[in-house]
Amino acid sequence: MNAAVGLGAVFLAFLSAVAGVAVLTTGLVRNRPTLLRTGRVYVWLVLGGAVVATLAMQRALLTHDFSMRYVAEHNARATPTLYSITGMWSALEGSILLWGLVLAGYLAVAVRHFRHRAADPLVGWATVTGLLVAVFFFGLMLGPANPFREVAGAIPVDGRGPNPLLQNHPLVAFHPPMLYLGYVGFTIPFAFAIAALITGRVGEGWLVETRRWTLFAWGFLTAGIGLGAWWSYEVLGWGGFWAWDPVENVSFLPWLTGTAFIHSVMVQERRAMLRVWNLSLLVATFSLTILGTFITRSGVLTSVHAFSESAIGPLLLGFFAVAVAVSIGLIGWRGDRLRSPGAIDSPVSREGAFLANNVAFAAFAFVVLLGTVFPLLAEALGEDKISVGRPYFDRMTMPIALALLFLMAVAPALPWRKASGDLLHRRLLWPAWAGTAALVACVAFGLRGLATLAAFGLGAFAAAAAVRQLVLATRRQGWRGLIGRTNGGMVVHLGVVVIAVAFAAAQSYGHRGEFRLSPGQSAVLAGHRITYLGVEDKQYANRNAVEAMVRVDDDGVFRPALNRFPFAREAIGTPSVRVGGFEDVYLTMISAPRTADGEAVIAVVVQPLVVWLWIGGGLMAVGTLMAALPGRRRRPTEPASATVPAADDPPEPVAVEAAV
Repeated sequence: MNAAVGLGAVFLAFLSAVAGVAVLTTGLVRNRPTLLRTGRVYVWLVLGGAVVATLAMQRALLTHDFSMRYVAEHNARATPTLYSITGMWSALEGSILLWGLVLAGYLAVAVRHFRHRAADPLVGWATVTGLLVAVFFFGLMLGPANPFREVAGAIPVDGRGPNPLLQNHPLVAFHPPMLYLGYVGFTIPFAFAIAALITGRVGEGWLVETRRWTLFAWGFLTAGIGLGAWWSYEVLGWGGFWAWDPVENVSFLPWLTGTAFIHSVMVQERRAMLRVWNLSLLVATFSLTILGTFITRSGVLTSVHAFSESAIGPLLLGFFAVAVAVSIGLIGWRGDRLRSPGAIDSPVSREGAFLANNVAFAAFAFVVLLGTVFPLLAEALGEDKISVGRPYFDRMTMPIALALLFLMAVAPALPWRKASGDLLHRRLLWPAWAGTAALVACVAFGLRGLATLAAFGLGAFAAAAAVRQLVLATRRQGWRGLIGRTNGGMVVHLGVVVIAVAFAAAQSYGHRGEFRLSPGQSAVLAGHRITYLGVEDKQYANRNAVEAMVRVDDDGVFRPALNRFPFAREAIGTPSVRVGGFEDVYLTMISAPRTADGEAVIAVVVQPLVVWLWIGGGLMAVGTLMAALPGRRRRPTEPASATVPAADDPPEPVAVEAAV
């Protein structure tokens, strides 16, 4: 029954999306507002189908309906309730269902938000574009990615259970949904960009419609990437949080282009510049989400994050190609209307800094994309399998990251159009002194490494510039003055600085060791005494575990474990971490003793400032929310044709930007 209800709901969503495209397109082409209003109903039918399909899948997972192949392969009677729920996005077909649910939800919210403008062609074409994306994904669920296939033959008594790595930590309940809210959220601004090109309304109006949509999608994607790094740290047992794994990279790519868009869109709003560039960034961001979906769900690479080989790879690649080709064609078609009336008066200006910022983000994205897809291209051309490892990414991205830290400090202090030397001196003097003081202090404390010290100095420079902006805003307008895009952005900058400094410290000053210890024996690493006390066998609903008892510095007992799951060939390690404000002590058990008094092999990683990675992510989330909330007052938009004389000493930048 679950399979029949679920498949019927997917079919309803697919047919509703097709019908909505047909009705809305007819209304737009024939200029019939009645059809445009009627077409909105189909979006709600798509959402209804997605919700019913999701409920059917969840019911099947929670009741262990092994007549469904997906449940039999990715669920078991011993699977805890939490991991039965998360099983929906633990494998290929269920993850596509989650994608369809999130997409339908976004479309319904957009239709509700623009309900008073249902007859507006811009809104109509945006809805058509979103429904076409829905047609593709719900079509996948009716074909090669059908999550409601029934078991052929006898129904198994029990299932295989989820991937052991996906039933080993509660973060699996939050990391994938956040990523999907980010990935799929970019569909709405992409749809409005396509609608602007179709209608010819390529000025700044469509940006106003999509500002918050873009910001929330970017915020969810940021949270998803941060939670993914945390999950990797807590689950995989290697002591790290970012390995330049291909699946990590493909989530990072749309974040880079989306971040570039959030910055450059302010130049278009203020100076009516970079129209083609901003459209291209939105197209690139949406297209990279599809490319990332192809890479992770086609089986073209091996990764702990990737799904197994499937037949949807060519379809996703084809959809990616169509999206890029149509977008480029529309941009070329509207080329005359996309000419920008504004121009950069001086490279030493806010628009000049934002342009440099965009170049750096584009270079960063190119480096990551090249390192990610080059092995696939080489293999497709008949070459031997090759891999692009961490040294390439670290060496190529480090100078770009340092340049971005510098721009984070300088760009907010620059005025529009042109800056004078006196102005820069006043606004950047004490942030520069803060960066210099931080650098001197680090050297005095014996820290070494040119790139790491540069990250610390530039981080302090950027953080001081952001704090200066926030202090000025608070003095002028009180704490309420912090709300708005500009100061929310400063809080995001602070979060980025905290992450950059913590990342540099953890990567440069960590210590690793591996010790073979008998009960009662101790080892010392980086000033920490590790004492092995013995092991204890534990029985859990879905696994058996051998837990080592390890004391760290007489500060409590920690329990790294080796787990054995049904149907898993090898034991799965679970680390245990002593978290500290200055450094973490990360413990894993490499091998368990054969007897109670035998030797165990314990791996220890001591890394500084790791907890500040998660604190920085929290700051970014708070800043995103602040930027999305309405500011205290609206800042008037400067007409593109206005000629404002460059002042030698213009006023400080307004602390609060306008809210849509």
